[in-house]
Order: sequence, then structure tokens, then C-alpha cells
Amino acid sequence: MFIVLRGIFRMLTTGNQLKAARILAEIEQKELAEKAGLNVNTIRNMESVGNGPIAGRAANVQVVQRVLEGMGIQFLNHGCPGVRLMAERNSGTD
Repeated sequence: MFIVLRGIFRMLTTGNQLKAARILAEIEQKELAEKAGLNVNTIRNMESVGNGPIAGRAANVQVVQRVLEGMGIQFLNHGCPGVRLMAERNSGTD
């Protein structure tokens, strides 16, 4: 599933975008791989392409994106791939 806002697809597209998202989420490659049900080498390979497009199985990219979105990451594609941390929701524990 991709988030669409005003006709813009918000999706994971580059290795650097994945790495930035992972760092914002404060999660290691191994933990992300476990949460996504993938081998850690898959995450390493995705990140290794740098500014290039992530190659490989679309299903793997999608599951990684969903895991990170569940951790509060929003993917941006306004002509230049990026990421940001969504505003934290009030947990109601005040």
C-alpha cells in the first residue's frame, strides 16, 4: 500500500532514503530485517545502492516501507526522495 497525498505517491525509492528512514526510526538493520521478515543481507543490499533506485523484489521494498511507516516514518517524493518523522500522537498518558 502506498500513501497518496494530492496525487503524489509517497514511497521508498532509494538506498539512501531507506538508510535515512532507518536512522530516524532509531532501528538497526538487523532489527528492521526481523520486523520485516527478511534476511539482514536484503536490507544491506537495499541500502548499498546509495542514491540509486532500490532493485529487487517489490514485495520486499513494500514490507520494509510498511514497517518503517508503522514506526512513524513518512516517505517524501517531491521530485527528490526524502523522509521525515511524523508528529507523535498523543498517547493519552499525560
